Amino acid sequence: MNDKKRGRFITLEGSEGVGKSTLLPEVKKLLTSSGVDVCSTREPGGTPLGEELREVLLNTTEPMVPKAELLLMFASRAQHIESVIEPALASGQWVLCDRFTDASFAYQGGGRKLGADRIEIIEQWVQEGLQPDATLLLDASRETSNIRTQRRRSLDRIESEGDDFFEAVRNGYLARAARYPQRIHTLDANADFDVVCNSMRDTLGPLVAQWLDEAVDHYAT
Repeated sequence: MNDKKRGRFITLEGSEGVGKSTLLPEVKKLLTSSGVDVCSTREPGGTPLGEELREVLLNTTEPMVPKAELLLMFASRAQHIESVIEPALASGQWVLCDRFTDASFAYQGGGRKLGADRIEIIEQWVQEGLQPDATLLLDASRETSNIRTQRRRSLDRIESEGDDFFEAVRNGYLARAARYPQRIHTLDANADFDVVCNSMRDTLGPLVAQWLDEAVDHYAT
């Protein structure tokens, strides 16, 4: 039996232009400064196969039906869980992931209007009960997201969607946060980056301290 306590699973979520990729290194810095061994990864992607599927999902020029998009997302996720996430958690590493299944409920369930029911069925099959221990949801107005996204040199297939799509995605995320308030912590991403960083530390810092205390208790017993 592995004598290490299982690692914690933390995800970052949010629509385009909310600053996830910019915040992720700061989250990793908070964890490593607490003495945590961190595996940092992303979805779609995270494995060689997942990165190939990411390229298809984001940059194919062929029109993709919503069901195909959803299934490709979960194909990448299945590979990711079994090849990266579960082995890391089992070894005691903490996993920090840029997006996970909440994104499927927001993007494909909300944005693509597939709804939650069929996603929940696939989720149960692929994840077998795996859920993040904590999720930071970066939420910003569509106006803020648009301004930030337009700074990018080029937009991928999903980033190129219109305002109605992204409003549905945002609403999907907020619905998830309302349903799982103990796990999903919403940060105001309209604010300046330093303010968002401070909010992240105020939110995640106490959780990390609590989990580390629990780990000490686990070893003591």
